[in-house]
Amino acid sequence: MKRITVKVGSAVLTRQGGTLDVTRLSAIVDQIAILHKNGYEVILVSSGAVASGRGELHLGNTQELDTVGQRQLFSAVGQAKLINRYYDFFSEHHLHVGQVLTQKSDFDSPEHLRNMQTCMNVMLENGVIPVVNENDTVSVAELMFTDNDELSGLIARMMKVDTLIILSNIDGLYDGDPKAPGTNLIHKVLPGNQIEQYIQTEKTVVGRGGMQSKCTTALEVASSGIDVYIARGTRENVLTDLILSEARIPHTHFVRR
Repeated sequence: MKRITVKVGSAVLTRQGGTLDVTRLSAIVDQIAILHKNGYEVILVSSGAVASGRGELHLGNTQELDTVGQRQLFSAVGQAKLINRYYDFFSEHHLHVGQVLTQKSDFDSPEHLRNMQTCMNVMLENGVIPVVNENDTVSVAELMFTDNDELSGLIARMMKVDTLIILSNIDGLYDGDPKAPGTNLIHKVLPGNQIEQYIQTEKTVVGRGGMQSKCTTALEVASSGIDVYIARGTRENVLTDLILSEARIPHTHFVRR
C-alpha cells in the first residue's frame, strides 16, 4: 500500500467570514475515501479548529481576549466540533477516523516520537484514518509550530510516506506575483533548483503560513526522499486527479531527491 499525507490549511477550509467551510471539508473527505478504497493509506493533517470554534460560539466581541486567549477558546470548542464533522463525513463512506493532537515539543522527545509513530501505524494497519492537528489549547507562541505546513512535513518524514500533498489557496509556486499578468506556474522543482527569488512572503488572513512556509517544508521533505505536491485545495477533485487520474491539473511538484 502506498502511504500519503494530505495537509489542508485554514485558507482552504475557511469561508470569507472566518467560519468553517463544511461543504469544502465534505468534498475533501469524499476524495480521501476514494483514495482509501484504491489502496492508499492516508494521514490527514487538518487545520480548521479555530474556524470551527468561531462559527460555533458566535461571539460578537472578543476584544477583551488577547490573540492566544482567542485561539485557545476557539480551538478548545472547535477541535471537538471539527473531529465530529470528520467522523460524520467519513462514516458515510464506512470509514473510521482517529484524532491525533500534538505539540512541537513532542518531536523533540524520542519517546514521544515513537509513541506517535506507533499510534498512527496501529491506526493505519486497522483501516483508521489519522486526523492530525496541533493542540492549540495548550500551545504557546514560542512553542508552536510555524504552521501546519511544518507539522505535515514532520509527520510525513516520521511516518515514511511516499507523497506529501499540501493543499493551498492557489495552484502552486509561481515565478512572480500570481495576480500579475504574464506570471507562470512552476510545474516542477528539481533537487538543487534555486527558487528563493520566486517565493512570495504574503500570508492569508486566516493562516499562519504562506507560500514561503509551504516551499520551505516542501524542499526539506523532498530532500528526505518524499515527493511533494502543492495544489489548490478548492479545485474540484484535486486529490483524486493528482493521485489517480492522468488528467493534467495545475500544481507544483517538488521532486524527491
